[in-house]
Amino acid sequence: QVQLVESGGGLVQPGGSLRLSCAASGSFSSINAMGWHRQAPGKQRDLVASITSGGSTNYVESVKGRFTISRDNAKNTVYLQMNSLKPEDTAVYYCYARAKFLYSVYDDYWGQGTQVTVSS
Repeated sequence: QVQLVESGGGLVQPGGSLRLSCAASGSFSSINAMGWHRQAPGKQRDLVASITSGGSTNYVESVKGRFTISRDNAKNTVYLQMNSLKPEDTAVYYCYARAKFLYSVYDDYWGQGTQVTVSS
């Protein structure tokens, strides 16, 4: 089992900042990629940003220059620093981790989600 615990969501005014955190725990042997997806009401869940264990990052075009993903491998924790937030960033943000157990293949595991609301 892989447990992912997210924190840091909330209500913020346009132009403000939030920092999301997600800590992974469990008996996995390694984690490859970690990252964040988001889902707005009535829309599909889409990738926001991801980061590999080596530090390579990937962002959706709409958040480039505003969001920064980082990772602490020793703590199995991924962060998403969100600056210059816009109302269209409002969504439930889901953390994921691509992890494996001994003698298994990698699989994706998901957190419960944390609400981010950008509104004045």
